[in-house]
Amino acid sequence: MKIMLGYNQFPLDSSVITVTLDQAKAFKAQVHLVTSMAVGEEVPKIEFDTAEENLNKAKQFFLDQGIDCVALLIETGMGVEEDLVQYAETHKIDEVIIGVKSRSKLGKLIFGSTAQYVILKSSCPVVAVKASAVEDEDE
Repeated sequence: MKIMLGYNQFPLDSSVITVTLDQAKAFKAQVHLVTSMAVGEEVPKIEFDTAEENLNKAKQFFLDQGIDCVALLIETGMGVEEDLVQYAETHKIDEVIIGVKSRSKLGKLIFGSTAQYVILKSSCPVVAVKASAVEDEDE
């Protein structure tokens, strides 16, 4: 089984990481940590370096827990939500886990909802994990 986590620099003790770890152990699954970032001259290189560093730390965390794990930073011109759905389909992912946080209706209108898109468009089941108030502040 393959589980994909739409990884957005969650703290390693976050509910999203905990659920992913529990699911991976329960199903003896391989975890795919996937981060998507827009490319372009306006995006500083340090943001990519930070994202890769965070992905590597998270990957090592899962490996230390005995979970087979791969990590990938996707750099395309598509939206994050499209990248996640396409990756899941291309790599025959069995389950997607995505972190969600509370937003006002206006916030959803202005910023859109990556989670909503992934839930509606994914070709496999999606587990949405609500971030706690402390995690919301970190994101």
